Amino acid sequence: MDLPIVYHPDYVAPLPEGHRFPMAKFWLLYELLLKDGVAYDNQFHIPTVPQQELIELVHTNSYVNAYCQGTLDAKAQRRIGLPWSPALANRTCVAVGGTILTASLALQYGLACNTAGGTHHAFPSYGSGFCIFNDLAIATRVLQKLNLVQKVLIIDLDVHQGDGTAFIFQGDDSVFTFSMHCDVNFPGTKQKSDLDVPLPIGMEDDDYLQTLAKYLPDLLSQVKPDIVLYDAGVDPHIADKLGKLALTDTGIFRRDMQVLTTCVAGGYPVACVIGGGYADNLKDLVYRHSLVIRAATGVMSSKHI
Repeated sequence: MDLPIVYHPDYVAPLPEGHRFPMAKFWLLYELLLKDGVAYDNQFHIPTVPQQELIELVHTNSYVNAYCQGTLDAKAQRRIGLPWSPALANRTCVAVGGTILTASLALQYGLACNTAGGTHHAFPSYGSGFCIFNDLAIATRVLQKLNLVQKVLIIDLDVHQGDGTAFIFQGDDSVFTFSMHCDVNFPGTKQKSDLDVPLPIGMEDDDYLQTLAKYLPDLLSQVKPDIVLYDAGVDPHIADKLGKLALTDTGIFRRDMQVLTTCVAGGYPVACVIGGGYADNLKDLVYRHSLVIRAATGVMSSKHI
């Protein structure tokens, strides 16, 4: 069975020249998957913009309206860190639709990947850290609203704590948030996930993978989720500009294989998003983002599913 992959051309929204968040990486990721034979055209699924009421299952009406209409004040825009444009507003909503679709496909096929997503710093009434709407939280609420799932586990292995996601689901027993992140890094003020595993600066592959193995199997057996949403950020990489950890390409791939094989072997559907990644060498960054899809393709074809 072929891995379902979600992509939309609108994932690429033009930003000013030299902006350190390269939207081109989304298109280049799509091209790389085709070029390397990791995926074929018939595997790609095209998301649509979700109805605003679905976004408002997580975010306030006033914030959603202000962002989509371009009327956020300058301070709120600076906190997001991305210059507003109609194209970016559309792209933001399409990417949320992408994660909703990815989660739905994961329930159907056991495993699916979005070529965007992971905007875990977005809070109900404001955006932060390049994150505008929290796609992980919105997808969770949509699946619950449709009675497709009850219990959700969010595994966040981006190098930065998923503070917005943690805040949104505090006190909600139907969603378990697990964040394994560099302790001394953005955000300066951490929120309380259901399980936070802060890591020291400079942690390398083996120590990282051993730490993950210490928590993941027990977490799955404890939570018994109807679906896992996996934020596969590649900013724990040693070459990442905003990371502070020291994983290699091999370490990132082993991490993704560890998460996916453990979940799938236990019978838990997994929806993957690519999360954060920041590097001057765009080609290397795009390759790192492809690793979770390469891992998922291997799992999908190895008769686990």
